[in-house]
Amino acid sequence: MAPNRLFEDTHPWLTFKADLSRLSHVVWMLLGEAESKCEHLAGAALTPEVAAELHTVVLTKGIHGTTSIEGNTLSEDEVRRRIEGELELTRSKEYLGTEIDNILAICNELALDLRDGRDVSLTVDRVKEFNRRILDGLPLREGVVPGETRNDSVVVGISSYRGAPAEDAELLLDKMVRWLNELVPPAETPEMKFPLAVLKAIFAHLYIAWIHPFGDGNGRTARMIEFQLMIEAGVPTPAAHLLSNHYNLTRDKYLIELDKTSRVQGYPTQGFIQYAIQGLVDQLREQIDIVRAHQLNVTWVNYVHDNFRDEDTPAKRRQLHLVLDMPAGVSVLKSKLPEVSLRVQNEYVGKEAKTVTRDINALLQRRLIVRDGRGYRANRELIEAFLPVRRTELDVESVAA
Repeated sequence: MAPNRLFEDTHPWLTFKADLSRLSHVVWMLLGEAESKCEHLAGAALTPEVAAELHTVVLTKGIHGTTSIEGNTLSEDEVRRRIEGELELTRSKEYLGTEIDNILAICNELALDLRDGRDVSLTVDRVKEFNRRILDGLPLREGVVPGETRNDSVVVGISSYRGAPAEDAELLLDKMVRWLNELVPPAETPEMKFPLAVLKAIFAHLYIAWIHPFGDGNGRTARMIEFQLMIEAGVPTPAAHLLSNHYNLTRDKYLIELDKTSRVQGYPTQGFIQYAIQGLVDQLREQIDIVRAHQLNVTWVNYVHDNFRDEDTPAKRRQLHLVLDMPAGVSVLKSKLPEVSLRVQNEYVGKEAKTVTRDINALLQRRLIVRDGRGYRANRELIEAFLPVRRTELDVESVAA
């Protein structure tokens, strides 16, 4: 029988086992919702401009979250400008930009490799390569070698957590990778692929945090593994960054829940798992809202244009532009309607007040606008077929000249 390794005495929570029966019904419901929303996102029809913007926004948030939680002081706006190649930093701060560049390169390469069908199997060498590339060009404390397991003791976190014994770091990294690769759904339950992949991503994060195999960059390495496992499971790339963003936005909660997994009797992981998945779902809901708003806007524009088909006169064009340029969900006073946009403002130059009145009446008759308090609102409810009704009456009474 092989002698016990030191970590078995010092870190008994490193069991490389997952008792999924201990997860609450809430976790399983959230995992189901996460899968449904990811499928919705993956199949959403978006204009190229909106899709690119959504991808950039979420990529920025994910990379900002990944780096800022580890001490990078660049703001979210600065991270975006760096991603877009527009942020130049002074020599003393250039390392902050280098860190962003390193994370971005890994994320882009992973997405391309998966798209092109290249092998991205999780291996010890791959994990080490993540760490090496993350730390490349960054200032490091003495003794830290990027991509190599540490040879000294480390203490981290809010309660001075001590990483696993350095002498076991290589072994533990190998055990973690083997265990994660063995966590696959049985052939008779293919529906478990997505929930198990998300759970694997969270377990990978936990085990890297527990083992702390590298002298630096463990958290960032964990989040790259997490990102890989998520996109391997078919999660759209914008959604695959959301866990990192959640950890950063709720940093205090993150550290508290992480601390419990190695401090509380029984070393429970259920709390951290539920915290992580709830954050994932909350942000997926926000993404769905953004996508829905864009799709509603496209549908509204098409619907309004259909209403004016074959009616190309100066008055009809002015009415078309007026209703299209009215802000969504906002009531506009009659006196402010000619100012809703520059093009509308130009079209009303030299026109009398009764022209505005006629245009309002025409749009009311078409039901494209409605009275809303003292003003008028674009009647977008006409196209919101399956959304909850917010108003029960549509006022189409004419305005007096």
